[in-house]
Amino acid sequence: MALRLLRGKDDRLTAYALVAGGVARWTEDRPAGPEWTGPWLIEAPGLVSLTVAQSAEGYAHLVGLRRRPDGAGRPARIDIVHATQFQSGRPLTAWHSLGTPHPKDPRKAERTGAPAMAVDSSGALRVFVRNAGGGVSARRQDPKGTWERWTDWKGTDVLGGLSAAATADGRLELLAPAGKGAALRWYQPTPGAAPKRGEDVPADARPDSAAVVETSPGTLTHYWRDADSGELLAWRPDVPAPAPLGG
Repeated sequence: MALRLLRGKDDRLTAYALVAGGVARWTEDRPAGPEWTGPWLIEAPGLVSLTVAQSAEGYAHLVGLRRRPDGAGRPARIDIVHATQFQSGRPLTAWHSLGTPHPKDPRKAERTGAPAMAVDSSGALRVFVRNAGGGVSARRQDPKGTWERWTDWKGTDVLGGLSAAATADGRLELLAPAGKGAALRWYQPTPGAAPKRGEDVPADARPDSAAVVETSPGTLTHYWRDADSGELLAWRPDVPAPAPLGG
């Protein structure tokens, strides 16, 4: 069970985990206190992946891939869903479907990958998925809460397991493990700038092993496991090659 932790505006931690039937949530009774309330089940039948991000206001955004059997040999119904929690320990909004990049082709929609997500300096929320063509598609929610259409960010041979985050000043980065010994990277050069494609990162990453953390102010470090050895590697934009960390 992979736990995801966020700290609310009231300084209490909340933990989220994907479980059968939806998302389990635990909340600290008081900041740094030993007691927790939970688990409380956030129902989401068919949810098969979960990612969590936080806005500058402290809102928790939950996004996942939902897969629901359609029967009679037809493709499963696939969509990306989103819900928001505005305060620690409070109920979430209802799950809202974001569809997929392939709304008219259920068989292509079946190949949609699990989402990654980040909030940039403008307060815009971006959701990223591997699309059926092996590239990356994104959907943006503007700061007023309006969702724009899916857009194609291009790319090829993406394996899945995208990872996204934003620095403290709101510069977004996305890493997409891909074939041919590379990971594809997009980034915002300055807060609020349009995201652009960076140079490919030399990586032979295991699918679904990538993660990203702000390790110093303004610097995101990307981590993944090597596909052959399982060794953990780390890379950031100011170093020429990934650094092996062992494991």
